Formats: sequence, C-alpha cells, structure tokens
Amino acid sequence: MAAERDVKRAFTFRHLSNKKINFMEDSKIRDLFVKWSTHGRITVQVFNFDEYFQAYDKDDFVLAFFQDPNVVTNLKVVSPLSCQWKTLVGTEVKKIEAEEVPCTQLSMLLFDRLYTEEIVRETGHIAKCLDEFYEDFTISDQLRQVLLLEDSDNYQIFSEAERDEFVFRIFKHLCLGGALCQFEDTIDPYLETTKAVYKELVSVQKDPDTKGIRVISTVFKVTAYDDYGTCYPSTKKHEQTFAYLIVDPLKRHVHVLYHCFGGGLFCN
Repeated sequence: MAAERDVKRAFTFRHLSNKKINFMEDSKIRDLFVKWSTHGRITVQVFNFDEYFQAYDKDDFVLAFFQDPNVVTNLKVVSPLSCQWKTLVGTEVKKIEAEEVPCTQLSMLLFDRLYTEEIVRETGHIAKCLDEFYEDFTISDQLRQVLLLEDSDNYQIFSEAERDEFVFRIFKHLCLGGALCQFEDTIDPYLETTKAVYKELVSVQKDPDTKGIRVISTVFKVTAYDDYGTCYPSTKKHEQTFAYLIVDPLKRHVHVLYHCFGGGLFCN
C-alpha cells in the first residue's frame, strides 16, 4: 500500500559521491553486465542519514528519502523519453511504496539445489530445453524455467519464501538481464556475480548472544509516485526495472541498487 502523509521522523540524507562500489568497478563484472545488457542501465549509489533507524520506520524513512533535496538532486534514474541518466530534479514525490524484502541468507548454499535437481550439470552447464516465450523473455534452458514458469515442475524446487530472499532476487535479476541479454551456458558467472553484489551491499554482525553471524541490513523494494503516477524507478513497469534500498542501521548508510530494463548502452 502506498504511503502518502507528512513525514513524522526528520530523516535527512547526504550523498556519498566518493563511496567506492567494488563490483561496479570490477572489469570482469562490467564485461558481464555488457553481455547481459544491464551495463549503462544499472547503478549503485550510497547515502547516509542522521537518525536512528528501525524497520517499522520504513514508510517515514522512504518518503523522507525521496523528498530530501540531497536525494532529489543526486539520485540517478533513466529517463523514459531520452533514455539517458537524469535525477529527480523537477519531480515532487507525493507517495511511496516500500516492500520489506527478506534478507537472512549468509551463504550461497541455497543455489546448490540447482545441482541436486539437475538444472545444472556437474560440469556447471545449464540444462537446455525447447524454446518457450514468457513476456519479454525467451526461455531456452531449465534455469529460466525455474525463474519464470510457475506451471513448470522446475519452478517448484524453490519455495516462495526462498524466492523472496534478497539474494535470490539479485540472482534472478542478473540471470534475466536486459532487453538484449546474451545468456550464459554455465552457472558460475551468475553465482559469482550474485555473491559479489550481495556481499558488498549487505552488512552482517556477530550476535552477542548466539555468537553467530547475522544480517543486520534491512532491504526495501521501493516505488515512488508524483501527481501523474509512477516516477521511480520508471514511469514504465517491468519485472527487470527495480530499485532496492539497503539500509545499514549501524553505519547509517543506505545503498540504492537500481536498474531500468531496456537495450543499448548509455553512460557509466
């Protein structure tokens, strides 16, 4: 449900323009983004904030984020008209939707099931299938059946709760790519890139009681609206157009992972 009201908590934000995002600068990952048709349409930005954050503050926090002048003048979005990067300057966000995304995984063990269910061979090669079509996607292997076709037997190997996890969403977004995506024949590039993205965006901490490691980040999938409708992450909805806010309550950092579906290259 969209939140439209006065912000109760006075969260303010500052753009950390010099914050380095390692996976965005990795040449191997950059080449994969080009191959998957996400390069030039995907970005990560970092902001900090000045108030104590709790997950129940999510609607106030996200609305304050999109209404903060430092966010409006720096948050990058792909323009549907010019197909170039722009900011939210000139856009007045009136309401938001903030879906809390489960983020509990501490490893990549979840994806071992792709091997045990023979979606992926022992060699790492993805099992092929006859071509099918689902919306904007061509399904030519069993991995994409797992990701997209709810009525397929392969889809059932992951529960809905597992699919909701942030690490699974990253994996799915990377596998599906952009409009001109060239799919991989082997699974490793997808898994390695998912691990790099997840590890850098998500913060963990040792639990003082259990002595185990736990995730402390809170993740929101966000949509913003102005007087005319959806304005962020795009005016056009698509499964591969998304924006996630990953909030570290200790460092008081928020990472924004953004992608706009389409083809072609724009800017770094």
